[in-house]
Amino acid sequence: MALSMTGYGRSEAVLHGRNITVEIKSVNSRYFEYTSRIPRGAAFLDDKIKQLLAEKISRGKVEVSLQMTVLEGQTGQLEVDWDLADRYAQVMQKMGAQLGVKDDATASVLCRMPEVIRLVPAKLDEEQLWQDVQSVCSSALERFIQMREREGEKLTRDILSRLDVIETTVGKLEQNGAQQVEAYTQRLYTKLTVLLEDKQLDDARILTEAAIFADKTAVDEETVRLRSHLGQYREILAAEGPVGRKLDFLTQELNREVNTIGSKCNDLSMTRMVVDTKAEIEKIREQVQNIE
Repeated sequence: MALSMTGYGRSEAVLHGRNITVEIKSVNSRYFEYTSRIPRGAAFLDDKIKQLLAEKISRGKVEVSLQMTVLEGQTGQLEVDWDLADRYAQVMQKMGAQLGVKDDATASVLCRMPEVIRLVPAKLDEEQLWQDVQSVCSSALERFIQMREREGEKLTRDILSRLDVIETTVGKLEQNGAQQVEAYTQRLYTKLTVLLEDKQLDDARILTEAAIFADKTAVDEETVRLRSHLGQYREILAAEGPVGRKLDFLTQELNREVNTIGSKCNDLSMTRMVVDTKAEIEKIREQVQNIE
């Protein structure tokens, strides 16, 4: 199944005191390109997330956003520096006695003194954090791939419909090619009849000229290869795994064969069919650029 390179997935969960949110989105790119927005304290997760995504994504410009909010009561513990608080209290009592002012060294005042109370962050368990982030990221990745599959189905249907149009036109080109040789032979016979009047025509010569014309204008080889390419296209679209590069190559081959047919056309109707076919191939090429 062909996958689109455009996708979006989001997942959120509360695990071990943290609200973790992961968003994954991607656009077209010839290769796998990875960028991320990760909290500074969790930078060690970046390579792990990249590796996790690279196992499932082969092409596309992928952007990952990781947000983590520590819930209340999980930020760490408040600790009191009792020795420092005692020294502040002693200094305040001494100042009160020395200056003859009221000593107001209450607990609320001491709490406001620098470094008396400090927040000690909870110890970070990196392995546990990675397991939690991996779980949320895997869920977002699954939704991301599901969207790519849905978009890929739409692209596949559009391409298959255009392949059918091209195949129908190939049949018409084959038919018109044969008719073109027959019409040329008839025109040549009529022209020689007028020029030579009552003289006997050399049928062998006419057949030789017609054969030379047919050889120059024959498109059988090109249409056979076109049909082969169309069959390969359908097989690749139905295959598993990344197929974009293969389809891109086949699109170039389709275009090359049609260009060759166009160079052999001496008929206006065939020229129009070639132009229409090239337009269909161009639309297919635009769609293929979106396929992984």
